[in-house]
Amino acid sequence: MSSTVTSCGARCRVVSLVLAASIGALFGAGLLLSGMTRPERVIAFLDVTGGWNPSLAFVMGGALVVYAVASRLVRRRRTGPWFDVQFHLPTRRDLDARLLIGSAIFGIGWGLGGICPGPGLVAASSGAVGALVFVAAMTVGMLLQRRLAQASAQRAERAAQPMGVQSSTSTPSVSRT
Repeated sequence: MSSTVTSCGARCRVVSLVLAASIGALFGAGLLLSGMTRPERVIAFLDVTGGWNPSLAFVMGGALVVYAVASRLVRRRRTGPWFDVQFHLPTRRDLDARLLIGSAIFGIGWGLGGICPGPGLVAASSGAVGALVFVAAMTVGMLLQRRLAQASAQRAERAAQPMGVQSSTSTPSVSRT
């Protein structure tokens, strides 16, 4: 969720949060119904040389079709979102080392553990110990990445400034948008 100030104030923020929670619950229900919160199902999809299970491909394909149709309809009929000033779409098109390395780490973790963030959060809500450990580790990883990115941005800012000049800006947030 973006921290951008909306044009209609606090009421829009509340409605936006309620809609986000409702959509998240619907997404979680879909993951539960499709069995995608079960790591063995995901691992079976990734094991193309053993007992391959294509069900994840059908879930992903169905999600892509729904998103493609809905996205096209929304962008064709609306000039802006209901509860924000503008749509927040990615603008970067380049592939840098951070993106490629992060994607590789994500893929390796997904392949080894059979779980990724969405299904991990849904499974953790059931109290499953493995999912709780996964979410805790994911949270630590996200906090560590944020701290490393901020430290890197600060080093770059200091390196770009002339000697003896103090920066008056606060720590920048790092984003891939």
